[in-house]
Amino acid sequence: MNKSVTYLIILSGMFAFLSCKSMEVPIMPSLDEVPDAFLNYQDSSSMAEIPWRDFFNDPNLINLIDTALKNNLNLLSTLERIEIAKAQFQIGRGLLFPTMDAIVRYRSGDIRPNLFNGTVNGDRNVINRVENNFVGFQSTWEIDLWGKLRDRKEAAFLNILATEKGKQLVTTTLVAEIATLYYDLLGQDIELATIEKNIAFQEMALELIKIQKSAGRATELAVQQFSAQLLSTRSMQYEKKQEIIETENYLNFLLGRFPQQIPRAESLMQIKLPFVAEVGMPSDMLLLRPDIQQAEFELRAAEFNVEAARKEFLPSFSLTPYIGLNDRSIPAAFQFPGAVSVGLLGGITAPIFAQNRIKSEFQIATSSNKIALYNYQEAILNGYQEVMNKLQRVENLRNIYSLRDQETAVLLNAVTTADELYRGGYATYLEVITAQSRVLEAELSMTNTRRQMFYTVVDLYRALGGGWE
Repeated sequence: MNKSVTYLIILSGMFAFLSCKSMEVPIMPSLDEVPDAFLNYQDSSSMAEIPWRDFFNDPNLINLIDTALKNNLNLLSTLERIEIAKAQFQIGRGLLFPTMDAIVRYRSGDIRPNLFNGTVNGDRNVINRVENNFVGFQSTWEIDLWGKLRDRKEAAFLNILATEKGKQLVTTTLVAEIATLYYDLLGQDIELATIEKNIAFQEMALELIKIQKSAGRATELAVQQFSAQLLSTRSMQYEKKQEIIETENYLNFLLGRFPQQIPRAESLMQIKLPFVAEVGMPSDMLLLRPDIQQAEFELRAAEFNVEAARKEFLPSFSLTPYIGLNDRSIPAAFQFPGAVSVGLLGGITAPIFAQNRIKSEFQIATSSNKIALYNYQEAILNGYQEVMNKLQRVENLRNIYSLRDQETAVLLNAVTTADELYRGGYATYLEVITAQSRVLEAELSMTNTRRQMFYTVVDLYRALGGGWE
């Protein structure tokens, strides 16, 4: 190739490369921007560092989580995505090394018009018949002079790390979801028991009002009111049973198995609430939360992709060595040593007429990098606000539960008092019904509050980055 043409090709690529260099790529934010603490919490360690087997203190729940981590279909799909990322990395790494191909080439009709080499028998356009047969090996190697292929390889490796963190994210989410559903199921058991207990009380009250009606001390309206209350509570019983069935079925679905009974503790009240004492520093959260780490690896991979896209403007250099047997006919090609052919071809490829395409690909890579940066920043902000919300909620739910416990105790005494006053003729049947309704509502609210406490502690554990170890 003419040297001036070669220089022109290289210079044109360099000019396009430098022109794209001016397009700034966002820089990853400094961790110094993250607040030093979650409000007034100044713990130096985090409960997220506790393995989930130690964090949860119920053997039934631990067995359920173990089953889910082995059989959950979403988690198994995530593992296959990791294998895909590893395979893509191997493909990218292979581009750095030469390829070796076995070649068998037979040509018997390479016919070209000869327009410039004179005439034969008065015919200006003589047809030359050329035979070229080759049997051997040929290697192709693109020299990574600019580091483009290395950038692609680094991006592929970072994508592997990102998918690994994605697997951790699926794991911690699954652990939290299993625990939440388990505590939900225990709460529903208590609610069903509370409803059945109130049904027994209301049946006794209905029998009493019927006796009083027979004695002329109560009216048919009172009997109807007590009957309606009992029917309403019985309907709640069936609704709660259906909720339990659906929760059990969904838990089994997450465990990757068909519906069956879920073994569980006797009561939510007997389970110790996971201890919340240490939440760690916000900067620790960046090292523990899988979604933040995944976003960081994706950002770094996007940066390498931008560099590789920019280097597409530069010429590519390739070497093609070959060795084999080569001659004009197949029999002659196997004559040693005269038919042995060894050679080395070199080439320069420059994207002269493809620069618009390369510029568009570079713009796509740059925009993808910015999106990765915004996703990383969003993951940090989301993680911080999640922890803040859960911390505040745990504290407030403790206070709410204490007050509702006191409210339930007062209302239970009110039911007893209303019943005694009604027997003595000092209270109406409506006051008895109201007292019974309110104590049922209070007991259900207290159970729901305790269940919400478990939900929130589990979600705080997940928000801090725990649950995948």
